[in-house]
Amino acid sequence: MRDPAVKTRQRKQRSVTAPGTLGTVPDTSPPQPPGLRSRLRLRYQALIRELGKFGTVGGISFAIDVVIFNVLLQAGFETLIAKTISTVIATTFAFAGNRFWTWRDRAHTNMARQYTVFFVLNAIGLGIGLACLAISHYGLGQLSPVFQTQLADNISGQLVGTAAGSLFRFWSYRRFVFPAATPPGTPPRQESRAAGTTPPPSPVRDTA
Repeated sequence: MRDPAVKTRQRKQRSVTAPGTLGTVPDTSPPQPPGLRSRLRLRYQALIRELGKFGTVGGISFAIDVVIFNVLLQAGFETLIAKTISTVIATTFAFAGNRFWTWRDRAHTNMARQYTVFFVLNAIGLGIGLACLAISHYGLGQLSPVFQTQLADNISGQLVGTAAGSLFRFWSYRRFVFPAATPPGTPPRQESRAAGTTPPPSPVRDTA
């Protein structure tokens, strides 16, 4: 006597593949591309990692800037000149850190071009920081001598100016100096369609 389970399985197979009926076949289509929420999450995670690395490099550069700036002030350098020198030295370190760590996986086609664009954008960031320092030291300093002290110069130049300049630098580095080689988060299936790949067949076929 046959096992009832075997008979039941045979009846199911016959009912599925009987002539004139629609039979189902295993779904062999590739996995669907991630949805909008998944793509946004991936981009968010990548952005957080970039911010973390950029912040680490920036933190070390900031320490270099602060130390050199105050050393030059103690040595008798004029305020804006001291800030310019300290920023140039810190910027050199920042370029190396961002080039070889933060955005090491991005497009790097021409070292000289990257170095030049990096410093041009840093000059703009430097101008933002110097503007904050100048407004405090020479503008507000005319109202009260407290704004011309070394503490006030550090607050306006190193904190306020550096924060504003850093926001501009992160955006401009990411956009112009170290651009992405391919658009981030592009689903592979969309790329295959753009290349003319035939979409997978339907999982349902007529077995008649």
